[in-house]
Amino acid sequence: MTALSSIKVALGRTAFITGGGQGIGRAIALRLARDGHDISIADIPAAQARVDEVVKEIQSYGRKAIFVTADVREPKQIYAAVEETVEKLGPNLFVSVANAGVTQVKPLLECTPEFMENEIRINLLGFMNTHIAAARQMVKQKGGGRILGAGSIASYRTAENLGPYGATKFAVRAFTEAAAREWAQYGIRVNAYGPGIVDTPMWDHIDRELARIEGIDIGAAKEIRVKRDIKLGRIQQPEDVAKLVSFLVSDEGEYITGQTIKTCGGASL
Repeated sequence: MTALSSIKVALGRTAFITGGGQGIGRAIALRLARDGHDISIADIPAAQARVDEVVKEIQSYGRKAIFVTADVREPKQIYAAVEETVEKLGPNLFVSVANAGVTQVKPLLECTPEFMENEIRINLLGFMNTHIAAARQMVKQKGGGRILGAGSIASYRTAENLGPYGATKFAVRAFTEAAAREWAQYGIRVNAYGPGIVDTPMWDHIDRELARIEGIDIGAAKEIRVKRDIKLGRIQQPEDVAKLVSFLVSDEGEYITGQTIKTCGGASL
């Protein structure tokens, strides 16, 4: 399928993306808009200024775009965001991307129940509720769909000081497989993307926390890991992930489901 024919297929379809105001979510929103999708970005109120900029850029492509408020820690808000998306953009929800997430950095012996619960509520429960809310709408529409979510190379191998994060990402891989099994009968493909060290605000946060824990300069933790781990020799860009998502939601990826695909420049090797 050519790029032009892929766009023609996407026209009139809506993509719902959580955490689309910056980083990987932003890159995915812009890429899917360029592919021809109308875009609904769900994020917390504090992110509205960032999301508004993304919405404006998408609209400059000639696509529809909206911001809907949702904190993925609150299931009712997720369902309301999907409902608002359909009300404003039409019953054409075809792509859902559960991208919202957090990375909290702390040695396990310092982790409190509250610390771990917050990560689980966002990275896992928010992920699962987003998938289920979107899938219910897709089943109702009877037109199939593509559901994706944020995995990680930590879905396969976690790291020191990132224990709760790794636990949520292992669970993301398991839920992706389960959902793919159950929803294939409805024409819904379910996959996850597994980034590594990405040039995003999230990794800037990880770097600062690792620098504090390891007693090194800010910037050094990320630099060390890029040089040591990434076989392709450069830090990953959000657009690298967006390219994979674009492929998976297109007809080119029609025989792929239930997978958490590592896109990490060889960092997991």
